[in-house]
Amino acid sequence: MPVQERANIQTFLDYLKFEKRYSAHTLLAYTNDLTDFFDFLEIQYGIRELREIQSGIVRSWLASLKDKGLGAVTLNRKISSLKSFFKYQLKTGGVEQSPMGQVISPKKSKRLPVFVKEEEVRELVQTLSGAAEDWKSLNMKMLVAIFYATGMRLSELTGLKETQVDESRGQIKVLGKGNKERVIPVSPELMAAIREYQQLKRKEFEQTGETLLVTEKGKKLYPRYAWALVNQALGEASTLDKKSPHVLRHSFATHLMNHGADLNAVKELLGHSSLAATQVYTHNTIGKLKDIHKKAHPRG
Repeated sequence: MPVQERANIQTFLDYLKFEKRYSAHTLLAYTNDLTDFFDFLEIQYGIRELREIQSGIVRSWLASLKDKGLGAVTLNRKISSLKSFFKYQLKTGGVEQSPMGQVISPKKSKRLPVFVKEEEVRELVQTLSGAAEDWKSLNMKMLVAIFYATGMRLSELTGLKETQVDESRGQIKVLGKGNKERVIPVSPELMAAIREYQQLKRKEFEQTGETLLVTEKGKKLYPRYAWALVNQALGEASTLDKKSPHVLRHSFATHLMNHGADLNAVKELLGHSSLAATQVYTHNTIGKLKDIHKKAHPRG
């Protein structure tokens, strides 16, 4: 990749890091997308100047990626990366016109979220509550309870600090994507379980750091450890093919919607930036309404 293009990318990445405060994971995705794109330009077209890039060239890159088997979700992410990059270039005078204006994002196939049935969650929570004999099983209990009660993402829960738990107000402050903070109310029962966990943790370990949940060695809970425990718990409680923390997040949202929760409220609880991401959880609500209609309507 030519030096000028590397400088253009790095300046843009610095803007995302220091001004937009994007996460390291997001910055890596942008870096990979832009590097791949500019490598393609140099190899296929010999392009070295931003002003030479046209929409047809962008579409040819996307077509080459599609031929390699990349799906709509990945392609849309790459398109989003390019749109952000050229929007920044317009703003800073790098280009006079963005080549992304005529690039159409492919439609994503709608996949219904996988969730655990309410009765299965209740049975799982009850089983775990009575089986917390060691630190590993206690962590399993806490992970399942908090994931299902709050709808947190895996990264949000493993990074959760004790200071984010406000027992007096019965709520937890969560730091989500883009460093956006949201407040999630929790039940007195869960708050009591968290308090008990903290007390046991202080008895068990001399130093545990700031994070709420820790491993058997008193170290910060890491994503792979948490994922494995949730996977094990769901494997024993359900017949689902997918058994990850995100399934409990889906279950949290789906069950809220089934009990009449406002869509905007669920959006805020999940930390979604738009309603479109939350609307997928109305899928089971429609089925629930049909069932209610069939049972209650005289001619149902």
